[in-house]
Amino acid sequence: QVQLVESGGGLVQPGGSLRLSCAASGSFLSVYAMAWYRRAPGKQRELVATIASGDSTNYADSVKGRFTISRDNAKNTASLQMNSLKPEDPAVYYCMFAVTSEGCIEGLEVWGRGTLVAVSS
Repeated sequence: QVQLVESGGGLVQPGGSLRLSCAASGSFLSVYAMAWYRRAPGKQRELVATIASGDSTNYADSVKGRFTISRDNAKNTASLQMNSLKPEDPAVYYCMFAVTSEGCIEGLEVWGRGTLVAVSS
């Protein structure tokens, strides 16, 4: 069993910064990729950033240059540094790990429950 817990959300002013963290607990063999998603009210979940096992990264155009995803393989954590936050960035942010379970299930997606990011003056 694997569980993810996000932290670091909160309320910031436009142009401010937040750093989100995602910590994994439970048992798994390896993590292939980590990702951050977000879902705003009334909208579908969208991909924000991904980081693969080789540390290659991809970002949504809307956050490119402002957000940075990173991972700590030893600690099995992922972070999302969010700078220059805009009014359109508020959402519940979710981390996702693509893992190989102890049952040898590859590509199993494990999701956190989300952390709220709000941007307001």
